[in-house]
Amino acid sequence: MPVTAARYGKDNVRVYKVHRDEKTGVQTVVEMTVCVLLEGEIETSYTKADNSVIVATDSIKNTIYITAKQNPVTPPELFGSILGSHFIQKYKHIHAAHVNIVTHRWSRMNIDGKPHPHSFVRDSEETRNVQVDVARTTGIDIRSSISKLTVLKSTGSQFWGFLRDEYTTLKETWDRILSTDVDATWQWKRFSGLDEVRANIPKFDAAWVAARDITLKTFAEDNSASVQATMYKMSEQILAVEPLIETVEYSLPNKHYFEVDLSWHKGLKNTGKDAEVFAPQTNPNGLIKCTVGRTSKPRL
Repeated sequence: MPVTAARYGKDNVRVYKVHRDEKTGVQTVVEMTVCVLLEGEIETSYTKADNSVIVATDSIKNTIYITAKQNPVTPPELFGSILGSHFIQKYKHIHAAHVNIVTHRWSRMNIDGKPHPHSFVRDSEETRNVQVDVARTTGIDIRSSISKLTVLKSTGSQFWGFLRDEYTTLKETWDRILSTDVDATWQWKRFSGLDEVRANIPKFDAAWVAARDITLKTFAEDNSASVQATMYKMSEQILAVEPLIETVEYSLPNKHYFEVDLSWHKGLKNTGKDAEVFAPQTNPNGLIKCTVGRTSKPRL
């Protein structure tokens, strides 16, 4: 029986790189978790126990470290493209390399009102992620994303006018708490190769900053009729900022905060306009997703 699909590689490779500016003494750090999976003429390793076609996963790990030493690791879109291109250029039987990079958040400390030259704080679990797929025949596909950006606003959110039937118990509301863990992804146009990626280096950081700022500003300022309506507004704005972005995708869990009825205790009012104490919920939760693109046609 034929192998219809196969890929393998090294996952959870932890990489930390420091850049030292000798003139100023300022250091910059980047911490990543990297996964590299390879595809190509490797089916005999499965069907005939032929290890001669396998680039050892330990070699893949070593290549990640060496590539990080010899090349810039920011923006991650560039590093992923360099890393993926290496494998298809080095090994003729490898036709595609899939690189996933999770960049962990380290923010520079401010000490006595001044940015510290070499001290940092993990101020949230937010990550900047990229998925880079380098294929010998088609080019380089890049998906950039923001993940685990936790936000909350205590008012400015509504939900009413939804379909009601015999299964519905949810009450309509014109003022509620809205909280979510933002997962936003944008798909870049297909790049012909590494040279074209290099030619667009400034756009990757600029798009990430713009997407994050648009997400936060729209979340804060929109008098949200629904999570669906707000995420669509975010997507439209990101597409307007960067012409090289083809689609924007959001996945937003609705993290509920329920009023606690305390009227049983001496008539204490804590519902409706009097609500001040809420019970945060972990599950179940709503989950709302959408993809907004410049065209309705999916990429082939």
